[in-house]
Amino acid sequence: MRRIYMDHTAGMPVDERVLEAMMPYFTQKIGNVSSAHFFGNEARRAIDEARSKVAELIGAEKKEEIVFTSGGTESNNLAIKGVANRNKDKGNHIITSSIEHMSVVNTCKHLGKHGFKITSLPVDKYGIVDIEALKKEITDKTILVSTMYANGEIGTIEPIKEIGEIAHSKGAFLHVDAVAAAGQVPIDVQDENIDLLSLSSNDMYGPRGIGALYKKTGTRILPIIHGGGQERGLRSGTENLSGIVGMGKAAEIAKANMAAEAERLSRLRDKFIKGVVDKIPESYLNGHPTKRLPSNVNVRFSYIEGESLILSLDMEGVACSSGSACTSKTLEPSHVLLAIGLAHEDAHGSLLFTLGRQNTEEDIKYVLGLLPSIVKRLRAISPLTPKELVT
Repeated sequence: MRRIYMDHTAGMPVDERVLEAMMPYFTQKIGNVSSAHFFGNEARRAIDEARSKVAELIGAEKKEEIVFTSGGTESNNLAIKGVANRNKDKGNHIITSSIEHMSVVNTCKHLGKHGFKITSLPVDKYGIVDIEALKKEITDKTILVSTMYANGEIGTIEPIKEIGEIAHSKGAFLHVDAVAAAGQVPIDVQDENIDLLSLSSNDMYGPRGIGALYKKTGTRILPIIHGGGQERGLRSGTENLSGIVGMGKAAEIAKANMAAEAERLSRLRDKFIKGVVDKIPESYLNGHPTKRLPSNVNVRFSYIEGESLILSLDMEGVACSSGSACTSKTLEPSHVLLAIGLAHEDAHGSLLFTLGRQNTEEDIKYVLGLLPSIVKRLRAISPLTPKELVT
């Protein structure tokens, strides 16, 4: 059976060039960064090089502003809890949005139980944060604004620079979850007023279990993991040497190929979206039509459930999802889709395809050839479907 993978938001394959760069650090170059001998020095140089490559990807001023973590979830926790605990003498107010990743949502819920006031901003029908609401809610007691660069479910890209300007006008820090966006669209932390930015290696074709937090010089945070003081005291624990090397290589490749790959994926994305809405009655795009990630196709189909579509496509060799893999364990509809105003039944009828480097135009044609008949079959057995859609 032909297998087509269109679930890159859940996990990406490790680029062969990344794996090649990592291999010596499993068996040969095994030094501990804290060791004073040759092997420790070799490890330090490798990590410094990787730190520089990650810094270059996002336009950081110094490589020392990159702190390696275990992934995007830890980076989000470190940024939000780190700012909250370090700056509670200044205020206890944190602002986020209604479409954040669960690692931000649940971190803020935790802080809300420990004396912090959490404000969740609404978004419009495309998923763009309400700027006027931000201006209204931010106060002198606000210490942090945390919002994602782009939403991994609906693909919408946020007005980060403007959000940063508003945050800084009240003396608050801006934290940005860039896990879904980094490596796909250009990010410049200096130009866009970003103080903290979370990254994940696997979301740019690097290994799993490694991520990073950009922390602008002068941004005050406290660690959440204590121990031997690695990563300048901000993230204790023996460094994941092979993973860090892999993330550095992945960042280097992403920066070099970003423009060309974004253009290629955007063409495939737009062809896919047009094919769906043209061929299938009562199908709609979720998210912003133009301000969206090049890889993201989130569409909804009235009168059927996304889970049935996923299983039907899987039987034909096509892998996709109904939303974030981190929320797939619950039967509840995506909080992101509800936040943009969809009814429960429409949110349940949504499907997420995320394209990657190995996807081709032939893949798009193949899936577009399958979808109309699958949707029609599922609608035919749904009691909600109008007769004219199944005759």
